[in-house]
Amino acid sequence: MSPTKPGSAAAGATRDTLTIVDNRTGRQYEIPVKNDTIRALDLRQIKVNEADFGMMSYDPAFTNTASCMSKVGFIDGDKGILRYRGYPIEELAEKSSYLETAYLILYGELPTKSQLADWSSNITHHTFIHESIKKFLDGFHYDAHPMGMLISTVAALSTFYPDAKDIFNPDSRRKQTYRLIGKMPTLAAFAYRHSLGMPYVYPDNDLSYSGNFLNMLFRTTELQYRPNPTLERALDILFILHADHEQNCSSTAMRGVGSSQVDPYSATAAATAALYGPLHGGANEQVLRMLLEIGSVNEVPAYVKKVKAGEKLLMGFGHRVYKNYDPRARIVKRIAYEVFDVMGRNPLIDIALECERIALEDDYFVTRRLYPNVDFYTGLIYQAMGFPVTMFPVLFAIPRTSGWIAQWEEMLLDSEQKIARPRQVYIGYDQRSYIPLEHRS
Repeated sequence: MSPTKPGSAAAGATRDTLTIVDNRTGRQYEIPVKNDTIRALDLRQIKVNEADFGMMSYDPAFTNTASCMSKVGFIDGDKGILRYRGYPIEELAEKSSYLETAYLILYGELPTKSQLADWSSNITHHTFIHESIKKFLDGFHYDAHPMGMLISTVAALSTFYPDAKDIFNPDSRRKQTYRLIGKMPTLAAFAYRHSLGMPYVYPDNDLSYSGNFLNMLFRTTELQYRPNPTLERALDILFILHADHEQNCSSTAMRGVGSSQVDPYSATAAATAALYGPLHGGANEQVLRMLLEIGSVNEVPAYVKKVKAGEKLLMGFGHRVYKNYDPRARIVKRIAYEVFDVMGRNPLIDIALECERIALEDDYFVTRRLYPNVDFYTGLIYQAMGFPVTMFPVLFAIPRTSGWIAQWEEMLLDSEQKIARPRQVYIGYDQRSYIPLEHRS
């Protein structure tokens, strides 16, 4: 891959290469192409002189840079496709359960009947948390944000399970997987109960994964809590839809922090912190606030006009990856009505539907390929189920844990991966001499 004379590279190039001409020097370079990508390090050979560091690509926010090879999830944003391990999200949402989907994401195949039973049993028997974690939670102020409490308690788990540091031991990784997926709903529910000043409810291992979560959230004086089947299934589907989403901000954080070979609890805490932001896990809260600001169906046209004028944002529309209708949004829209049949119709749904109708017919949004994403309707469902907006990102973190662990383990076992250390383009001062304080003007 050394530079060649002008004209020679193109003449002798193979079909699986990219020929680059450096107009600064007139040199040509033949760069191998694999899976429609080139290796960034192959650009380093492009230099003006031998003293140069070499060419780099500049890609803020990694909008067109692949940081890994992955088999976990696949998105085709132009066609509106999302698959886990090759299975369409529509089929999994209709036919699977969250724990079965989590197994698929982590191990690459759908489980057999006995595998699913063992997997579910292991998750179920790791739902309880150490009593000292309760004391840790009690130290938070009554109005502490549940997401901040979740981040802190997940990180604290690493101090309770020092064996988690043995990250290259498959048995240890498996045990931490059981613990993280099993304990995440418990930590989330305890954070919610703490914010209400209510006593904690311990897990009920006779219930399903999502049913047990509802039990720990909402049980009061019942001798035995029985979740509403419609709400239980709705929550399970929402968990499936949020289990993985390729190299999003939080999954990238999981991989980046995990690349230092830290324990999975610390890496998961970092991923959860990334999810905390309003541009990621807090996006559905922003949708809800927008709908409340609009106030009524009659005010939607005026709000859309402000959006087109650049004065407002239409939250829940558009996506970094999807340039078509988010396939998860169609499923969530259907679930919303099933939940409303049980909990009562959320009046904000009419405002949401009018926003969607106008946006899908208006050239301003159509030409920009701005379609509803999954966040547009999830907030309405969570609100109808009785969740405060502060719990919305927490509800996202619970199912995404399985995807995070799958991404973390894939990174860990990839021989090409090293500790994350992006390059920068330095545009600051050249070398300067220190000026004593009394001589500075």
